[in-house]
Order: sequence, then structure tokens, then C-alpha cells
Amino acid sequence: MEQKKIDRINELTKKHNTHGLTPEEEAERHTLRQEYIAGFRKSLTHHLEHTYIMEEDGTKRKLKKKD
Repeated sequence: MEQKKIDRINELTKKHNTHGLTPEEEAERHTLRQEYIAGFRKSLTHHLEHTYIMEEDGTKRKLKKKD
């Protein structure tokens, strides 16, 4: 996510905490937050898919997805 969008989320959150938001600003904030969360999850999933566990005997095994 672009830094510009993260800054906008922070700006809207500060405004929400002090003055309140208009319905349009609330919708914009919600949309930006959802985009941020989706990007975070994608990044975390990618990281975990490339994670290996080193066993005591020196072998590596891939981290398995939990059901």
C-alpha cells in the first residue's frame, strides 16, 4: 500500500477522534482500511508459505497450513 494512503488513514482517524467524520469520509476510511488489511494478510501469507522449521536432527520441513 502506498504511504500516501496510509497517511490518509491516519489523518481520517485523527479527525474521527477529534471532530468526527462525514459519511463520505467514514466510507473512505473504511475502504482504505480494508485495502490495508488485505495487503497485510497477503504479505503475511506469502511470508508464512516460505517458512521452514529446522528440526533437531538438522532437517528442514515446510511450515504446514492449519485447517
